[in-house]
Amino acid sequence: MKRYILPAIILSDIPISVIILPPFLGMASLYISPHLDDFRSLMALVAAEFCPSRPCTLIEDPPASLALCSRPSLVLGSGGGEVLSGASAVAWYLASQGKRIGSNAKQESQVWQWLSFADNELCPVLCSHAEMMRVLNVLDKNLEPRTFLVGNSLTLADIAVATAALLPFKYVNLPVSHCLNSNNIPFIMRTLTNVTRWFLTCVNQPQFVKLGFVCVCVCVCVCVILRSVFSHSGKPKTEAQLKKEAKNREKLEKFQQKKKMEEKKKQEKKLAKPEKKDLEVISYDVPTPPGEKKDVLSPLPDSYSPQYVEAAWYSWWEKQGYFKPEYGVRLSLSLCISYGRVSVSRIPLHLGHALTNAIQDCLTRWHRMRGETTLWNPGCDHAGIATQVVVEKKLMRERGLSRHDLGRDQFIQEVWKWKNEGGDRIYHQLKKLGSSLDWDRACFTMDPKLSNAVQEAFIRLHEDGVIYRSKRLVNWSCTLNSAISDIEVDKKELTGRTLLPVPGYKDKVEFGVLISFSYKIEGSDEEVIVATTRIETMLGDSAVAVHHADPRYQHLKGKMVLHPFCDRMMPIVFDEFVDINFGTGAVKITPAHDHNDYEVGNRHNLAFINILDENGLLINVPAPFLVQYTPTTSSPGTESKDNPMVVPVCSHSKDIVEPLLKPQWYVDCADMGKQAADSVREGRLKIIPDHHHKTWFNWLDNIRDWCISRQLWWGHRIPAYFVTVNDPSVTPGEDMDGHYWVSGRTGEEARDKAAKRFNVSTDKITLRQDEDVLDTWFSSGIFPFSIFGWPNETQDLSVFYPGTLLETGHDILFFWVARMVMMGLKLTGKLPFKEVYLHAVVRDAHGRKMSKSLGNVIDPLDVITGISLEGLYTQLQDCNLEPVEVEKAKQGQQSDYPTGIPECGTDALRFTLCAYTSQGRDINMDVNRILGYRNFCNKLWNAVKFAMRTLGGNFVPSEKAQVRDVSIQRWILSRLCTAVGLCNAGFQAYDFPAITTAIYNFWLYELCDIYLVSLFSQAVVCRQTLFTCLETGLRLLAPIMPFVGEELYQRLPRRRSQDDRSSIHVTPYPETEFCWHSEDVDRQMELMTVVRTIRSLRADYKLTKTRADCEFIYDHKHCTIFTSYSKGIQTLSLSQTIQPIPATGAVPEGCAVAIASDRCTVHLMLKGLIDLEKEVAKLTMKKGELEKTMDKLRKKMDKSDYKEKVLVKVQDLDVEKLRQSQTELEKATEAIDNYKRMV
Repeated sequence: MKRYILPAIILSDIPISVIILPPFLGMASLYISPHLDDFRSLMALVAAEFCPSRPCTLIEDPPASLALCSRPSLVLGSGGGEVLSGASAVAWYLASQGKRIGSNAKQESQVWQWLSFADNELCPVLCSHAEMMRVLNVLDKNLEPRTFLVGNSLTLADIAVATAALLPFKYVNLPVSHCLNSNNIPFIMRTLTNVTRWFLTCVNQPQFVKLGFVCVCVCVCVCVILRSVFSHSGKPKTEAQLKKEAKNREKLEKFQQKKKMEEKKKQEKKLAKPEKKDLEVISYDVPTPPGEKKDVLSPLPDSYSPQYVEAAWYSWWEKQGYFKPEYGVRLSLSLCISYGRVSVSRIPLHLGHALTNAIQDCLTRWHRMRGETTLWNPGCDHAGIATQVVVEKKLMRERGLSRHDLGRDQFIQEVWKWKNEGGDRIYHQLKKLGSSLDWDRACFTMDPKLSNAVQEAFIRLHEDGVIYRSKRLVNWSCTLNSAISDIEVDKKELTGRTLLPVPGYKDKVEFGVLISFSYKIEGSDEEVIVATTRIETMLGDSAVAVHHADPRYQHLKGKMVLHPFCDRMMPIVFDEFVDINFGTGAVKITPAHDHNDYEVGNRHNLAFINILDENGLLINVPAPFLVQYTPTTSSPGTESKDNPMVVPVCSHSKDIVEPLLKPQWYVDCADMGKQAADSVREGRLKIIPDHHHKTWFNWLDNIRDWCISRQLWWGHRIPAYFVTVNDPSVTPGEDMDGHYWVSGRTGEEARDKAAKRFNVSTDKITLRQDEDVLDTWFSSGIFPFSIFGWPNETQDLSVFYPGTLLETGHDILFFWVARMVMMGLKLTGKLPFKEVYLHAVVRDAHGRKMSKSLGNVIDPLDVITGISLEGLYTQLQDCNLEPVEVEKAKQGQQSDYPTGIPECGTDALRFTLCAYTSQGRDINMDVNRILGYRNFCNKLWNAVKFAMRTLGGNFVPSEKAQVRDVSIQRWILSRLCTAVGLCNAGFQAYDFPAITTAIYNFWLYELCDIYLVSLFSQAVVCRQTLFTCLETGLRLLAPIMPFVGEELYQRLPRRRSQDDRSSIHVTPYPETEFCWHSEDVDRQMELMTVVRTIRSLRADYKLTKTRADCEFIYDHKHCTIFTSYSKGIQTLSLSQTIQPIPATGAVPEGCAVAIASDRCTVHLMLKGLIDLEKEVAKLTMKKGELEKTMDKLRKKMDKSDYKEKVLVKVQDLDVEKLRQSQTELEKATEAIDNYKRMV
């Protein structure tokens, strides 16, 4: 039969329930329209191409018995049977047979939504150019981050919209002048790039191609382009036009050839470069029930694999009770209590949380191994605003509902549901990180125990007058409809005029502009010009301020100015707040919408005129201005110019934060802040590092009262009640009047308090509980004692409070740490802890703040187990990001992790995080560094395997470690003793880089590179010394690398004194048992620095496999020592020969030189081993590139406006970049000189 390629219109006239039918029974028949422009049928035809059993397609009239009323129609079964009519119903059924309606219920809903879009929005406007372009632009925006409309493969959504979009692509329903640009590209293809890309992707699918789509589209494009050639009144092109075209073609050909050459070189380079061997992943396959001990009798795998090493240990540790403070309790308790708190909104946890938990766990395990009764108490806060925002977005995205649609109680249930699903993931992450928390004591700030403590704390502080009601300026988010804390306000620095997106506004809004306008002096023609960056707030002005010492305005004392729009007289006030040199020296005062103006308004008793409501709409202004509020906008003032400014942005909603007058609950912090500051000044509380003292005192000595009200539903509802007295003798109260508010544990208690206060009976009292909830930091502030049952006098509270240590990030020193100290002193009379250790903030490898929209927020589990780039992309779909932000994040991930993240393991991640804390306030986290420490784990693995073979199966360690009078044995034990001392000192001083460096240096450079290599040349090995090094070295690293430490320790034999130690984590941490440090031995064995120097030279000159001759010049005093160890030096340094030369001897030419110590200089023969001229040429080229880079940077930094226009952070980066380039230049110059001397 003959087939037609027919356009189709999608109709959503059949409900979804009708099209849930059985599979084809026999051959089905698809009746379609014979008309060429009826593209209803085309959608059904394409959908049919995806069916496993394609229906027979017919264009003749169907039998009258079927009574088909529309086409396309589908008859199921060969002899007539169930019938489907209508494009949507038929296409849905056919697509469902081909599994093209989505992979889950959510995707099916999205497909149905696009069917409706094609039918109701796209098809009706195809005859109107303007309307069609409007709809296609919507489609183009939706396709910006996507390949297909729903999911990652073609669905009925794409089929429906593509067939509906065929008309504009086929006929180009636009005037010829609109169809083409100067480059002869169709208008639609030029302006709607995403739609074009998607459309061509769809029609190139085999099912479309089979129906002739590609031919249609290609012909259309060719026809349009040809039409443009002859559209200029039929005139032939001039000679100049033809020459220009020929020149352009020539340029294009050259460019294409250049690109081909570059691609060819790239491929050749790729082929020449040996492929890196993938890290081997080995799994632990021995059946081990959770909580049972891992099999340690099977041989160790050939190489280290985190997946194998980390299996089964954690559940066994937990079951054995190692994490509980009661384990191995001694009579004399020494408490080290650390608080672990994470935010429920941070799902999943990121690398910043991993740093916190790595440090806390290292400290906890170290104290535990020292025999101290140790509690690390886990906790999770409810993160009021952040959690509510996440759940609200989820509800809107998945169900199209707002929290107001659900109501308060049902919405809170939804939040609990989300928390219970995500909270388990947080705890799973912490366990994968090896965190040795006492999980039986885990708590959540919304649990009944902690909620009761929060309620009690509020009531006690309210009764004491510490908590009070007041109407003041707060940070207000119009999008969230809530006050927010300072930590939730991002300061966006602008250098001048900038257009920023603001939620609720279609177009971007202008900021960074200083606008001047004038106020007329009453009774005079004189004007006062004021300058402001927020011209819109002038409707709320209540005064003009000048400095009292400004001579320009002395004659205006006592004068008034006229407001041009509000029929308002405003005084001119004199105040020291005004900067004489800024603008005209006169500033507008808006007390109700600016923090500084608020203070001026209080000092001068000015009117507080509120012009904004909670939704950001203008109020209390003249009628012409009663429109939606715009945060800032240009205005026809006397002058407008660029001006640097800081814009406050809500970190949750990205809305502009507005100062707004609201009645709220406040905590009087003056006395509590003084006590907290004095506790540090008097040494009762220790903050480490001490450079944070300045921040601590600055905040607490200038502390302002704390706003604790939040206009949310998720959180602890404030136990305060507004009182209405049904008695004419009692004057009705106002919301901001604290006298009409009472607090109570129950409504009955509050009613009794109110009746007593107003001296009336309880039946005359009407109560209204405050709708607001408490700031999350309020419940977090009492965390150290609420987790132990306060206000009840529990055993845990008496034993574990106050604690010893709090470890957290320095960025919440005030918001959490200071408030815990204040609340602890106020409510318990005790400091909550003795020490506070503050770690750095984690940033990405480029120094940027972790942000989901940048794609640099990494789940620690992805570093531990590894993840592909596609896997990272998939995770972005679960984030609350806009499509544009998703695409931006993908680009960031593609740049940073082009091949994904390899499996690094928990131990390598923890070791890296601890080593990174040396970088000061911020940590620039590079995943490649973590991979380097994974290789270190592999080195440990191989070293222990080799050592175990050397020990033999029958080795029995002695009761105590022994020392043999052999230099190399005494030396390695002396180095071990030094490492032990450095590690303990590091833990006591919270110097984690010192700990990781000591462990790394001992295992890699001393034990592996020297001692183990030296065993090859020794006839008799001191196995006791070897065992001591292994066993002690593993105990040293166990707090930081718990999994590999346990795995290898369990393979070693035990001394009799430690037979009862079932785990490395309950063995004593190495301390006073070692007294082998010997400076004499270390001095004698300084010749080992010669080995390291030779190896360093070999690495510098890339002599990885080539053995070179080596001469070293020594002083006469150490002649005997160097000569006696020359054979060992040769072995350890992989040298061809070793030739000691006296200080007076001659050195051959062609050697690289390095100083090993003040007594020895090393000369490595390079002549004949490397191409010196080639190396000089390479370095010279690099030197030239560095000089160009530095010259460009200097020119940039020398510009006159550089300091003013460039952000401070960027300036710091430029300085660092210049410093690095200078260092590289010096090294390159030095290397060139060395090479030239050898030639």
